[in-house]
Amino acid sequence: MKFDVIVVGAGTAGCLAAKTAAEAGLKVCLVERKAQREIGEKVCGDALGEHHLKSIELNPPQHGELERRIEGVKIHSPDMETIFTVRHEDFSGYLLNRRLFGQWLLRMVLDNNAVLFDSTQCLEPIIEGGFVTGVIAKNMKTGEKVRFEGKTVIDSSGFIAVVRRKLPNDMGIQREIANEDVEACYREIRQLKQEVEGKNYCEIYLNQNVTPGGYTWIFYKGSAKVNAGLGVCMRNRFPNPKGQFYKHVLTNSLFDGSLLLDGGTWYDPTRRPLDNMVGNGVIITGDAACLVNPIHGGGIGPSMISGYLAGKAIVEALEKGDVRQEALWQYNIKYMESYGRKQAALDVFRLLLLKCSNEDLNHGMKYKLLTEDDVLKAGLGEDFHLNITETAKRVFRGIKRIHFLNKLRVTVNLMNKVKAHYRNYPTTPKDFPRWQLQTEALFKEAKSKLIG
Repeated sequence: MKFDVIVVGAGTAGCLAAKTAAEAGLKVCLVERKAQREIGEKVCGDALGEHHLKSIELNPPQHGELERRIEGVKIHSPDMETIFTVRHEDFSGYLLNRRLFGQWLLRMVLDNNAVLFDSTQCLEPIIEGGFVTGVIAKNMKTGEKVRFEGKTVIDSSGFIAVVRRKLPNDMGIQREIANEDVEACYREIRQLKQEVEGKNYCEIYLNQNVTPGGYTWIFYKGSAKVNAGLGVCMRNRFPNPKGQFYKHVLTNSLFDGSLLLDGGTWYDPTRRPLDNMVGNGVIITGDAACLVNPIHGGGIGPSMISGYLAGKAIVEALEKGDVRQEALWQYNIKYMESYGRKQAALDVFRLLLLKCSNEDLNHGMKYKLLTEDDVLKAGLGEDFHLNITETAKRVFRGIKRIHFLNKLRVTVNLMNKVKAHYRNYPTTPKDFPRWQLQTEALFKEAKSKLIG
């Protein structure tokens, strides 16, 4: 079977890529391991910023896909004495009915005459003459192997990254991700005994003893349902996230008498984007390209952006009859401009959080070493500078926490350096090796200064 575009994975990135390419009249197929009725079901935090829909010119769905409007984020200190409230249009949006939202995206793909091959598992890419020219897959109902041939392939297969992991080294795309750049997460959807009023914010709880390198979340979905879970960094001897959830979260009186509706584990690649996400005839999107926010782990919005941009890049490349890496390079440039630069800077902040103690976090929030405004600017990808009061400086000197204060200064300076570096993302593959060496040097410096 021959197509212009083969998209592997019908998640948010895959559906946006397939929709965008099919709308332009290309012959598109979508290869998905799940059965059609299960597309959209995923263990996930279910939160989506409204601005992501606007950025790809999608009107919000109106038929139950959006379960609750959220106004922002509340961040709780480990001792529960300080709460940062971050409210801005970029932090407002929706909690989704994940399956209905996925089915809504899929309908748009199929309405544009793309072909879905569900219950079909991609096994590996086809490589011919240095180009990705298709994939080998297996029909999960019959066990039969299927060969899909295409002018281009988009890997939207999520964390498993089935295409990316099997690309040749000379394609120039990183194949493996370090465990320390991944969070292991566990989440449950629970039906509470009664609705909790006035909960229009995503609630995030920091505690390095419970969630080292991560956090706990409680998101109120309406109809007395809650999406609750936690993530831990897979660094050193990390605790089992399900065990931590049952020991430290489910014991909250909020969950007394609650009913488990759904639960499960998944993995989030919480780091900067892959330095390069394109090769000859191939583009990597979504979680497969590590396009998850390094701080809060949200990946739905960035995945949608990446799918949209991948579809656009392939339409332009096929119009010119050229699918070399050079022709697809615009995808890298546009993603780094739209979200990747911010993501890379937040990866530096993540490194600071990996080594913070609960005492550091408690005092840092209490004495406003970072303010809500600083957190907002960091989340928006804006440059900011620490504006620490003399009172805070005296407090931190008095309790011998000046070391943390200095680390915070180093972090902010490095975040601004990383953003400046990403503003100079290379315009062609020829200039990429030098840029990548500088990137690696920056993050080596960050790791050395922040986590030792």
